[in-house]
Amino acid sequence: MFLSTLSFVLANVFVKQVSHIPAMEIVFFRCTVATALCFYGLRRAGGDWKGSNRKLLLLRGVFGTTALYFFFVTLQNIPLATAQTIQYLSPIFTTIAAIFLLKEAVRPTQWLFYAIAFGGVLLIEQVDHRVSPIFLAMGVISALCSGVAYNLVRSLRGKEHPLTVVLHFQLTGAIAGAIGLLFDWQTPTGWDWAYVLLVGIFSQLGQIFLTDALQKEKVAGVAIVNYTGLVYALLIGSFVFGEEQSAASMAGMLLVVFGVLLSVFYSRRMRDLEKIEATAG
Repeated sequence: MFLSTLSFVLANVFVKQVSHIPAMEIVFFRCTVATALCFYGLRRAGGDWKGSNRKLLLLRGVFGTTALYFFFVTLQNIPLATAQTIQYLSPIFTTIAAIFLLKEAVRPTQWLFYAIAFGGVLLIEQVDHRVSPIFLAMGVISALCSGVAYNLVRSLRGKEHPLTVVLHFQLTGAIAGAIGLLFDWQTPTGWDWAYVLLVGIFSQLGQIFLTDALQKEKVAGVAIVNYTGLVYALLIGSFVFGEEQSAASMAGMLLVVFGVLLSVFYSRRMRDLEKIEATAG
């Protein structure tokens, strides 16, 4: 998960480097590169690219592509660390979606922690004039779709090769991106080609590491490590893009992280107690 976080942050940096290129076009390049890498990896591993749970694989692709598009839009239009922070709401939506998809319960206390996290997002929107309501809404939709996609990955645990799961996401994104090119195309020039290639490479590495982590560990455990990405985003946003954050914006980011991590630790603690009680019983 540490490797996944680092890979995604680097991919985000390169997305921001090509902010003049339409987001769906970047989705196309990113997913096309990743699709080719997936086919190569599956061939070496002897895996089946079609998979056997095609409905779930398709849904994973649709929700993942939707999340990716809206996230790229926010990356291109608001500060890097802020876009990253809004995306960190995804574990909340992951937990909520798990109620319906995986029949996992949410304890009443966790809703308080979720309120703290959303309060942080609202604080950021109020104090940072660079974050408009429309881009905030796009970021939240991206986080919601990511949460659903994460649960679909978990539901495929042990049923599909990790690369098969990743492939169907990338293939869906490549097809959707290709359709988008018919309506909005901006020809990359110079270093743009290297940047969009690196977006695909680092995103693919991040997806592989993330899928592997989600299939080997519960969502709560994976979510904790994910927050190291905010440190990278703050540093890179400041030194590379000159994006300074006010004290109030930083407070909002901390509220988001604090609220979600409280939920993660509380959920883990409650599960441990249930195991102890079951053993004692």
